[in-house]
Amino acid sequence: MKVLVVEDNASLLESMRQILEDEYEVDTADNGEDGLFLAQQRIYDIILLDVMLPGMDGFEIIRQMRNAKIDTSVLFLTAKDSLEDRVKGLELGGDDYLVKPFQAAELKARIRALLRRSGILSLEQGWKYRGIQLLEKEKGILVEGEAVRLTLKQYELLEYLIQNKGKILTREQIFDRIWGFDSDTTIAIVEVFVHHLRKKLEPFQYHKDLQTIRGIGYMLKQP
Repeated sequence: MKVLVVEDNASLLESMRQILEDEYEVDTADNGEDGLFLAQQRIYDIILLDVMLPGMDGFEIIRQMRNAKIDTSVLFLTAKDSLEDRVKGLELGGDDYLVKPFQAAELKARIRALLRRSGILSLEQGWKYRGIQLLEKEKGILVEGEAVRLTLKQYELLEYLIQNKGKILTREQIFDRIWGFDSDTTIAIVEVFVHHLRKKLEPFQYHKDLQTIRGIGYMLKQP
């Protein structure tokens, strides 16, 4: 799962990265403009958003996100504990509030609660799609009860598709989510991995569910 942290305090930003990177893939931004740009890529499962940011504050970021129909869960981080700020953030589309300073355990618990609420995090062992069971801890899958070996990137691709089943994911979204902005490969790798994933699912007839949306990207949906 992928987390975006937008925070202008360099030491706090690095501390949160270290706290979270053992469970999540973490991207960071230290100003509002960069934070909004990253949020607009629609590749994150949750965004941790500081309210007071240079240039563009957290309220303006979430206002533009929600106006653009970006529904990624947002956990506001703030040094203020005023009722007015909490109400404003929630009314603009925020999902929860965490007041600084906070403990690592509470931060993680708030994140897990929001991921469960949004359906990103399952209380079960792993995600399911029809007869496909993802085994999160093992990074493996069972298809109709039969173990199928995947590479890590194939697993991450399938997980992302299952989390967004029925939704079109663009090639750019998939590339940025699985390989990242700084990858030294090209976006053509997405088509290659989709092809290999289909081959793994073909013996079970699930390859037809991985649909190509011509000129846009891919979608996991029963034909």
